[in-house]
Amino acid sequence: MRHPIRNALALGVLLVGVGSRALPQTLAPPPKLQALIVTGQNNHDWRGTTPVLRKLLEASGRFEVRVTEEFRGSGPETLAPYDVVILSYYDGRKPELRWGERADNALLNYVRSGKGLVIYHFALAAFDGWTDYEKLSAGNWRPNHGHHSARHDYTVTVKDADHPIMRGLKATFPEINDELYANLQWQPEGAFHVLATAWDDHSLYKQGEKQPVTGPGLNQPVLWTVNYGSGRVFVTALGHDAAAMNSPGFVTTLTRGAEWAATGNVTIPVPAELQ
Repeated sequence: MRHPIRNALALGVLLVGVGSRALPQTLAPPPKLQALIVTGQNNHDWRGTTPVLRKLLEASGRFEVRVTEEFRGSGPETLAPYDVVILSYYDGRKPELRWGERADNALLNYVRSGKGLVIYHFALAAFDGWTDYEKLSAGNWRPNHGHHSARHDYTVTVKDADHPIMRGLKATFPEINDELYANLQWQPEGAFHVLATAWDDHSLYKQGEKQPVTGPGLNQPVLWTVNYGSGRVFVTALGHDAAAMNSPGFVTTLTRGAEWAATGNVTIPVPAELQ
């Protein structure tokens, strides 16, 4: 005796099973990386650049970003929620604008523990005399070290095409109307890894403006990384102001550098114009 209802139910179960196997499962996107921009003091326009930093990071789809304009007195609890810190701060060599021992140690221990740090543009001039910060950043503006000609268009040359940050970028790309930092005070060779350079053309300097570096020019690092404890530091000397931060090269290396600093990997794609 046939049982049409039972047979129909069985067929339905079979079809559902086949259909569920046939449909690809949609994987949930990875949770967004938590990023903290530390700013609030700078002789550059931090009020203009901070919203741009935040927008670029969030537009990549990879970050959720918060901003603090007062890091003095902070501690490990301040940094605990974050995967990466983006530093846009310059104390102007004023003791009252230094963070203090507790906040200093919080940042150092945060990076040592395996978290990420991005040092952006003129933050390279911060904290003169803080030896550990100079090790973190590898190259610094210091007395008699650090200068640039008038802002101009120049070409960035990739030096390590296999690094996750640079992988997929073409060998050179333009940086539009930006400053080109030169003659920084550098840590010993081997303490940092250069990702990209740009040619500092000495003919662009006014008479007496250039600090004494011989020759027609010199290739200067503009992007580099530092390993500090178990953590990763990405440094960009690019992006003087909001206008310069619109360059595709700046946008791409900033966002990919921040992801690498946070995770050690890069998933943010290289735009077609830079491939």
